[in-house]
Amino acid sequence: MLYRRPQTHAMLNVDNFVEGKIPFHIFVIVMDDSLGGAGGEPSSGTVRRQSPANAVLPAINILFTTTYPTAVMNPLHALLEQGQSIWYDFISRDFISSGEMKRLVDQGLRGMTSNPTIFEKAIAGGNAYDEQIREIGAGPSIAEIATRIFITDIRNACDVMRTVYDNSNGTDGFISIEVNPKLAAKTEETIAEARSLWKEVGRPNVMIKIPATPEGIPAVRQCISEGINVNITLMFSLEQYRAVAGAYLNGLEDRVANGGEINGINSVASVFVSRIDTMIDEMLGAIGTPDALALRGKAGLANSKLVYEEFKRTFSGERWEKLAERGAHPQRPLWASTSSKNPNYPDLLYVDNLIGPMTVNTVPPETLAAIMDHAVVRATIEEGVDEAREAMRKLADVGIDIDAVMKKLIAEGVSKFEKSFDTLFQKLEEKHGALVAAE
Repeated sequence: MLYRRPQTHAMLNVDNFVEGKIPFHIFVIVMDDSLGGAGGEPSSGTVRRQSPANAVLPAINILFTTTYPTAVMNPLHALLEQGQSIWYDFISRDFISSGEMKRLVDQGLRGMTSNPTIFEKAIAGGNAYDEQIREIGAGPSIAEIATRIFITDIRNACDVMRTVYDNSNGTDGFISIEVNPKLAAKTEETIAEARSLWKEVGRPNVMIKIPATPEGIPAVRQCISEGINVNITLMFSLEQYRAVAGAYLNGLEDRVANGGEINGINSVASVFVSRIDTMIDEMLGAIGTPDALALRGKAGLANSKLVYEEFKRTFSGERWEKLAERGAHPQRPLWASTSSKNPNYPDLLYVDNLIGPMTVNTVPPETLAAIMDHAVVRATIEEGVDEAREAMRKLADVGIDIDAVMKKLIAEGVSKFEKSFDTLFQKLEEKHGALVAAE
């Protein structure tokens, strides 16, 4: 087994904080004899994670607990000890109603993400939604039917994940639902749909996904200022990240200026990883020089490590500390598109190399299975940062226009989600027509 359970410390030397020997998050196992166990030994423990005052991000207010049997520590728990939450990039009604989702939550799953492609596969792939479609009947439009289906699944998933949200003091346990991708270039329409989804789902642990398009950035700011949790999606470049983080901080400051509370607002910045390598690797192959070919498989990780460096800079210092004093939560980087698309790459290339404090990794089913089987769990996100900068420089040297690549990736991402929406509506219309006609 490649994963080895780390040693649990019952006591920590405060002096180690100053010397930097203790990671950003400190985990204290509190054993409770009242839980019972053979021979009087405690059978369960509670993991408390805190941020010391002089850690890398000094002003972040975090305290949350996760309870699980200490004898069955698994990679999801170990990743949490490193400060990383694993979310599931998947949703379906069968998955929720069968108890499979609850089983994964009990094992350490910390949240879920959905998108138009995931819903398309879920709705078109079986009869789990037939009953609700029949109940809706012939009146509403296909768009209205789809929205009702989405909201039902998201509500139910939020309810299953609610224990994680509550036990983490509202810092984890989120379920994401995306605004219509056809609104990606329409700021006001995006804001209106985000408000509607937030109200209709009616759960504190829902996140509304807004794409990081130029028109999406002001929508993020407005939604944050209104107290709406936001998952900013389709992020690729460092420039996008700076804009997204700025929109989050601006939104928090707007809310404070208007007399609002900010301690209940959460956000993640979803950086897509493997898609970068997929596009750039093809370009490097076309260039074909030894220097170009040597850079294959490096851009995605390098870009993510530089984003994390920017995250640390952004969520520290006087501006952030003023917000943190009011209970603000940092906007965590979320690594998305982390399944290996190239069969020649390790299946956990974009998991094992992006582990670190205050991060989320959302993974599809096959990647979660691989994590549970053979993840190598240790802090890696801050390894090779200088090499990451050098890799990005070398990509430019061999002729890769990084800015152009990133812009093309977000355009393609929006287009793919739009096509999934179209396909979903088409299949849903066919299914709805057949079911209603049979009544």
